[in-house]
Amino acid sequence: MNILGFRLKTSKETKEIFEELGSKMNLKPFALSKLAISLSINSNEPIDLYTSSDNNGLDLNRQTITAQYDALFKALIEQDLGKSITDDEYFPHYVKLHIDRGAVILKNKYRYSGNLRNFIKQNINDSTSI
Repeated sequence: MNILGFRLKTSKETKEIFEELGSKMNLKPFALSKLAISLSINSNEPIDLYTSSDNNGLDLNRQTITAQYDALFKALIEQDLGKSITDDEYFPHYVKLHIDRGAVILKNKYRYSGNLRNFIKQNINDSTSI
């Protein structure tokens, strides 16, 4: 794999969302990325229907985003897709799609919650009702 396979560029909208939420939630882009991916995977809409061709946002490193949980993230994305994918499909393609789509979901959920405490409580309640 070449070095480009270890980096991705988010959309400009994702960058703006992460900047806004980062200051409100006191979280860095790597943490917001993990939240965005998990919220996107939890969406009922298939990720293959989502497109994101804008690469004018944050430059993120694979190790920073998934760290020691890289295999787990890949397995969750494969489970969501219902098929095996290559490493090149997984990163950056599907990870970028999930981050960009998840950032919008994250922004909406946070706005609905009003603050970090309510956001956490709401998402814990949502996950226990599955």
